[in-house]
Amino acid sequence: MNYRTLLSKRILSLAFICLVLIMQTSQARSLPDFVPLVEENSPAVVNISTTLKKSNGGGEIQGHNFPDIPKDSPLNDLFKFFGQIPEGMVPNQQRTSLGSGFIMSNDGYIITNNHVVQNADEIIVRLNDRREFVAEVIGTDERSDIAVLKIDGKNLPTLKMGDSSKLKVGEWVLAIGSPFGFEHSVTQGIISAMGRSLPNENYVPFIQTDVAINPGNSGGPLFNLQGEVIGVNSQIYSRTGGYMGMSFAIPIKVVKDIYKQLREQGRVSRGWLGVLIQDVTRELAESFGMEQPHGALVAKVLSGSPAEAADFMVGDVIVSFNGDKIDVSSDLPPMVGSTKVGKTVSARVIRHGKPVSLKIKIAELPVDDNTKLSSSGKNGSKTQNPLHVVVEDLSEEQRKQLELKDHGVIISHVSPGPAYKAGVRNGDVMLLINNVKIKNTKHFDELVDQLPRDKSVPILVQRRGGPVFLALRLEDDS
Repeated sequence: MNYRTLLSKRILSLAFICLVLIMQTSQARSLPDFVPLVEENSPAVVNISTTLKKSNGGGEIQGHNFPDIPKDSPLNDLFKFFGQIPEGMVPNQQRTSLGSGFIMSNDGYIITNNHVVQNADEIIVRLNDRREFVAEVIGTDERSDIAVLKIDGKNLPTLKMGDSSKLKVGEWVLAIGSPFGFEHSVTQGIISAMGRSLPNENYVPFIQTDVAINPGNSGGPLFNLQGEVIGVNSQIYSRTGGYMGMSFAIPIKVVKDIYKQLREQGRVSRGWLGVLIQDVTRELAESFGMEQPHGALVAKVLSGSPAEAADFMVGDVIVSFNGDKIDVSSDLPPMVGSTKVGKTVSARVIRHGKPVSLKIKIAELPVDDNTKLSSSGKNGSKTQNPLHVVVEDLSEEQRKQLELKDHGVIISHVSPGPAYKAGVRNGDVMLLINNVKIKNTKHFDELVDQLPRDKSVPILVQRRGGPVFLALRLEDDS
């Protein structure tokens, strides 16, 4: 091997090593540096614990109850000697570390989760510099899981607020909190999805992340790389009670509105439309004459609601509200809830395949607008049909319970077939077939005989969870 060949190989080896080093340096530089963000914002993140009274009266020693003892009683010396109970037989108390929070204003207003402070006897806020304050509850909102507290402080550190509406899936985010009581722990991750709807949380379009969130993180801030708060960590999806890769934060846009209302009036007022809705499946879209499944399908219009006054109809598909497009049904509740009470807005619906514009004057959401349903059947006229179901007429008592005046039949039995495949089950009350109200079992037979073959048609059933549209399809051999 000559000198030139050897030199060339060495040069190539050196070039390869340099290339690897450059790539490693480039990768390191592409990763975010969280240190300045944490150092700047940690002072405004707080640990929240509560004091819970464990007994309501005299003292207790090893299961024995004693009356209250005056502080100057000589018995106190005896108890102190044995290390049994504090002076005066003070009722036992227990402090439990529950969650996190952050300071919104330099005079001591703090945001946390409602579930962190709910039913607490006393709330203790611990700052980064170890100072502790007893906090006052200014207001709580169970629907959004937000609470506003106040401590007696001055010139306290605060955080910058970001714009959660501009977030993109894949962005880096960081959380500071007190998981399991370990104060000011820092975890990082990315945004996994936006606008998530969780059970019983219809008015919050959650931010889903893969940030490690555990008990104690609740109420703490979620930051973007600019050091701005873009959410409040609230919930995790877990089968064990600990982190399993999915966590959810309340968007700061929602939080700021709740915070303002709780500070100013101590309660939260939400807009109300008065419809029960569901997603539009591909089969339902076909049955309604829609090219693509989108929007919120109206399964029920509540009596006396703004929707009833605006002439909404069961079977309408709401595709836009106040100028904002609705892709899935979970998009609508946050839009309505954030609309100012008394404001008139426009909505666009698809009705029988054609667009219709409606005007709605938004009212305030009632405290409890749940509808209770009965699924108990009663003997009546029965019939079998191509749907492979047995139906019965509703009794007057059942109609009153279901608030049905003149239509509907109850499914007493469903066998494998078109109806079962569509999702119909025993105890369902069928209200509509192909957008026509079912008067009774005889009328039901007539409507079934008129159903087209090899084409999906909408049916509306009512069950314990509320009314729901299903897509029914009869095959040629049904």
